[in-house]
Formats: sequence, C-alpha cells, structure tokens
Amino acid sequence: MSQAASKPAGLLPVLSDRHVDPHAYPDGVAHLDGQYLPTSQAKVSVLDWGFLHSDATYDTVHVWDGRFFRLDLHLERFFGGLEKLRMTIPFDRDGVAEILHNCVALSGHRAAYVEMLCTRGASPTFSRDPRQAINRFMAFAVPFGSVANAEQLRRGLHVAISDKVRIPPASIDPSIKNYHWLDLVRGLYDAYDRGADTALILDFNGNVAEGPGFNVFCVKAGKLSTPAVGVLPGITRRTVFDLCAEAGLPAVAADVGVAALKTADEVFITSTAGGIMPVTVIDGAPVADGKVGAITERLMRLYWQKHEDPAWSSAVRY
Repeated sequence: MSQAASKPAGLLPVLSDRHVDPHAYPDGVAHLDGQYLPTSQAKVSVLDWGFLHSDATYDTVHVWDGRFFRLDLHLERFFGGLEKLRMTIPFDRDGVAEILHNCVALSGHRAAYVEMLCTRGASPTFSRDPRQAINRFMAFAVPFGSVANAEQLRRGLHVAISDKVRIPPASIDPSIKNYHWLDLVRGLYDAYDRGADTALILDFNGNVAEGPGFNVFCVKAGKLSTPAVGVLPGITRRTVFDLCAEAGLPAVAADVGVAALKTADEVFITSTAGGIMPVTVIDGAPVADGKVGAITERLMRLYWQKHEDPAWSSAVRY
C-alpha cells in the first residue's frame, strides 16, 4: 500500500506566494519533510552529510508531453542505491511514484526534470557515526533541461576527451547514482579550455568512460559499442540497447579506446537530460564526415516515439 502523502489542502495559494531570495531558482515544486513547497523554499541543513560528505543517492526521470518516461526503471535503480548505501525512507515505490506525480502535477510542467534523492541526513549530536544520522528523502520537479541545446542537437556536440580519470568502481559502485562529480567537473573545465561543449573522461585503464551526466556510444560498421567498466549504467543507455534489439542493430558493452572513439563512423551520448544526442567533433576533429549519422538519427527518432508508448511511459495525473 502506498505511504505517500496526499495533496495538502490549500497548497496552491502557498505556491503562488513567491519567496524573495537573492538567488534565482527554476520554477517548480519540491517535496520535503512531508510538505510540497516551491523549489526556492526547499532547504537542506549545512550539517547534512549529503552536503558535508556527498553522502547521498538520487535518481532523475523526465516528463515529456505530460508523460513520465520509464519511471519504473528509475525507481528500481533508486531503491537499489538506497539498499546498497544502507539508507531507509518512509515510502515504498508506489509512495515515491505518487510524490513525483504530485510534484509534476502541482508544478504544471508538461516537460519536466524530476529528481528523487536521499541524503544520509544529520545526527542530532553531530556524531561521526553514519548510523546515528537520520536519513532524509526529498524530491522536486523543475522545467526540463537538456545536456545539449537546440543548436547542438542540430549540428552535433563538440566534445573534448580529458585525461582525468573516473572514480574506479572498487572505490564507488557506479551503479549507485551519486554526487561525486569532482572528476567530471575537472574534465568539463578541460573541455571548456579547449573550446568544446562538454567532456568525456577516462577509466582507470585509459579507455573512455563517461561524461558529466551521460554515457557515450560509438558506431563502427553498423555495430554499436558503449563503455562497460566504471560507468553508471544509465537508463537511457539501457533504452538504446532496447531500441537496438527492436531495430535489429548489434550493440555491446565493451572497452572503448580513445582511438576507436575518434575513428568511429558515428558517436552519440545518452542522458535522461536530453535523450540521445549526436557528437560530431572530438578534440577539434570531425567524427567521420562531421555530420549527424544515419543510425544516430534513427535511434533519436525511435527514442522520442517511445514516449507515446504506454509500455514505456505513464501519464502524469494533473
């Protein structure tokens, strides 16, 4: 039985009363401590281990044209992360799903970026024992934002490969979605310094790993490959495998070397924040002819078509 809180009476007047804040926040609705409130009013203590130690797990799902896309898979990964980190929340999967639906419905967004997260929380005595911390669940829905803007989707992203190394899986299990992004952020600055849009960083063996918030695929002679080691097994990455299975395209998870990526026929990245996005330049050199490839275009088209399929998506209860 769902344990999610029902929509509180009298919420809408609260939502329309904007809180004056020196910082700009996206318009949206958050759920925190059993309440729905504007995102600008959702606060976390400076003593929370999520802030102090990046001790947290989260997952993101998007809403497109009023429908969640593959929400069940995102919930499965989120609860898997909670179990591996020994965190507990007072909601089951149906309860969390209801909270996410409420956040989107109350925000009114037809296209939304939706996040569920749990921090280790804070200890009443500021203990250094994580078992003493009270885990804290929260969620929010804000307008949908993509890794790539409209122009980048049309021409393809320009990517630089940084020499920064992704945190190895022996240290942090990559299947637990987390906020350990310093390696990725350093890679981003390497890319910006070289005039690129975004970055890819390496795994501990010197092969290509992933980028900030996305996986990468390359296509060679009609066969797709994506890095297998030390990367988050993204839901959009999994969706590409599912689409390839339906379309009869061979796809494997394997080591992807830097040279292999640069000599590919096509390259694209995948993320909940943007879906399937083409890459046409790597380290200043064009990928093949420098144009968005036919297989990439085909998968992009199939990906967005699936958003209307009830087997892959679910309507928001506005």
